Amino acid sequence: MTKNTLSIICSLLSLLPCVAQQSTPVSSDSGVFILHKFQQAIGREVYHLTKSNGITQYDVDFRFVDRGSPVPLTASIRVNAGGEPMSFLMKGKTSRFSQVHDSVSITGQQAFVRTADTSFRQALLPNTFTIEGYSPATVQQLLLKYWMRKKQPATIHTLPAGSLQIRREGIDTLTVNGKDVILNRLGIRGLIWGSEMVWTDQQGDLVCILTIDAEGDKTEMVREAYVSLLPSFIALGAQYGMAAFAASVQGNKRSAQMLAIKGGQLIDVEKGIVVPNDMLLIKDGKIAHIGKHQTLPPNIRVVDAGGKTIVPGLWDMHAHFQQTEWGPAYLAAGVTTVRDCGNELDFITATKKAIDSGKGVGPRILMAGIIDGKGPIALGIIQADTPSAAIKAVNHYKSLGFDQIKIYSSVKPAIVKVICDEAHRLGLTVTGHVPRGMNLRAAVDSGMDMVNHLPFLIDLMKADKYRNVDFNDAATQAAIDFVIQHRTVIDPTIGVYTLATRNIKEDVSRMEPAFYTLPLTLQIQFKSMGLDPATAALYKPALKSMGILVNKLYKAGVPIVAGTDMGFPGYSVARELELYVEGGLTAAEALKTATIIPAQVMGRSTVSGSIAAGKQADLFIVDGNPLTNISDLRNVEVVIKDGQLYDPQVLHRLVEFSSKKAKPKN
Repeated sequence: MTKNTLSIICSLLSLLPCVAQQSTPVSSDSGVFILHKFQQAIGREVYHLTKSNGITQYDVDFRFVDRGSPVPLTASIRVNAGGEPMSFLMKGKTSRFSQVHDSVSITGQQAFVRTADTSFRQALLPNTFTIEGYSPATVQQLLLKYWMRKKQPATIHTLPAGSLQIRREGIDTLTVNGKDVILNRLGIRGLIWGSEMVWTDQQGDLVCILTIDAEGDKTEMVREAYVSLLPSFIALGAQYGMAAFAASVQGNKRSAQMLAIKGGQLIDVEKGIVVPNDMLLIKDGKIAHIGKHQTLPPNIRVVDAGGKTIVPGLWDMHAHFQQTEWGPAYLAAGVTTVRDCGNELDFITATKKAIDSGKGVGPRILMAGIIDGKGPIALGIIQADTPSAAIKAVNHYKSLGFDQIKIYSSVKPAIVKVICDEAHRLGLTVTGHVPRGMNLRAAVDSGMDMVNHLPFLIDLMKADKYRNVDFNDAATQAAIDFVIQHRTVIDPTIGVYTLATRNIKEDVSRMEPAFYTLPLTLQIQFKSMGLDPATAALYKPALKSMGILVNKLYKAGVPIVAGTDMGFPGYSVARELELYVEGGLTAAEALKTATIIPAQVMGRSTVSGSIAAGKQADLFIVDGNPLTNISDLRNVEVVIKDGQLYDPQVLHRLVEFSSKKAKPKN
């Protein structure tokens, strides 16, 4: 996902109180954390501490390289003998697309704070610690020790801003180098959207943090001696996170074997029409009957849909299920199936297992296993540069129950065909990026069935440097003809480009009406995304041409599947469909791209993708009619997945969303 780089102003180093000149260090030590993304080691965090006259200073060097982009960060924090912060400085990058330059200086009961765009003084609140976001791990370690010294208060106030909560969650015994180690498991809520999972040793030193970086990607920071345990930590994180949600909704979802929906109208998505609903009966997770009213058994749950519309469960064909919080967020928006387009193997398999077994909460997950090549921009731990390695990787994913293979950007052109041939031999389809050194035509000729992201097709067309397409050019028509002839499935992800190129001065709620229902951590993240007004204006014609292109492709018979590549959790599927309608599709056509067409291209149309007897009971009820106003998809009142009924408000509260619709007052 592309994001705008935050502008950083002014040097803050002078804010840190100086250690007295006559003091000399009396002891020093250091530690190392290995930084990971998609389970791949991508960097290191090294801290050095110096003690002097009861004050300890930690100097931290945090740096990694993500897909060829350096992400360096330095931090310095000074604490007194009681572990209370005295000063804090953090400067550098926290992801490929975000920067930070913050400092805090505390004197007595006063704090002086500077960030990139503001400075202020404030009285020090009780139980206050200095920390900014997920990194570095060293500061989180000091936070945990501070919390323990303060006798585990319910809330820690944080500077430069915010607050957080820490809770003890349990004890895990794992094996390192043949020896059992007992680790404390804790949760930290308030640094990122959702909850970090953290392990410490019996001395309170940090062992591992499972978190989300400022780019929204899964990130792990593991003390060097415990790196071999990373797969176990990741699997446990998925298991525990999903279990917590499952326990929270037990009293709110209905597990009866039968459920009836009476009244209202339902969408026949294949015909693109609404039809009156007399009685829709669900039994054992499947749609058992649609038609005239039947005599119902006693005590059956009946949902009255009078005046409302019953919609097939939506699909997100470009998900990155990066944390367990996405599960409730997706369901609350009516998204009952997602295709995960590349993830940490141990996390996504554990998450899917939890959901499928009823021990988690979330949509049905179809998994696309990511394969990259080796190189400076490589992603993940499954990389193949030789035919034998490629064949082994495909077979490994097949053995784990993956539905598809996703090719990433560093796969060598010759290896693309090997991957596709082996995948097809095993009954798998292939999607992904067009790797470097190829174009879409060559990738499809090598066997790729589907392509993620519209710009890979636009690369074959005549377009300006902002990707504004000339639809009258012969090269443009030739590219369209090529994907028509090959029935290449296109996953446009227009929404992510509109977000990345938005005018950063505009209110984000103009793009996402539910923006102010998002958790504050997400609001802060999304507000930083975009471009200056002048540059954003340059991209507007290109964004418009993307919508026009989707319309042309769809009308020509190219399979279009709605995918979001993350964005606003859950809500981005509706946003993607709104953009398709803006580009010229009817609401009925747009809805097909998130229901029956994904089911068809993934070989699931006999069991999913529409409301029909015998199919999975995946659907939701909205106030309004999405076929006359596609945005009515946002008015979710009831969600049913596998015959289980969920309250979207309960689901949203689980993941810190607000039910308030109005923009807060300034």
